[in-house]
Amino acid sequence: MIVALMSFVACRQKPAEEGDFKVSDVHNPQTAQGVSDKANKNMPVITFENTTYDFGEVVQGEKLTYSFKFKNTGKSNLIIYSSEATCGCTTSTPPKAPIRPGEEGEITVTFDSKSQNGKVSKRILVAANTYPSENILTITANVSKIQ
Repeated sequence: MIVALMSFVACRQKPAEEGDFKVSDVHNPQTAQGVSDKANKNMPVITFENTTYDFGEVVQGEKLTYSFKFKNTGKSNLIIYSSEATCGCTTSTPPKAPIRPGEEGEITVTFDSKSQNGKVSKRILVAANTYPSENILTITANVSKIQ
């Protein structure tokens, strides 16, 4: 019992300061479906400049990168849990720190065309503490083989 008590005391954290990341930001019950309009008014809102990007004509084997820019237009800290692509040829890197209301951020997406051919479209699922909790970004390209 003493060991359990000591473990509990040792794991206590200092109180969060103004603007610090808080557990309540991550596990926000207001992100569930069916949130009232009143609750929505105080939530973070992720507003992307655009949700699609076309790389155009590319040569097979090129690695291409694009950054989807966004702004938190809501009233509380925006936390991006993950951004996952639909295939292994595409990776994405979201910001790790909370985005405060009014601040901007970006999700960098890298597409490797080495095993692709023809018109391709890849989706990136972005999960955040917003309503709705998921957003979809899309990249497209027309991949040609080197002749």
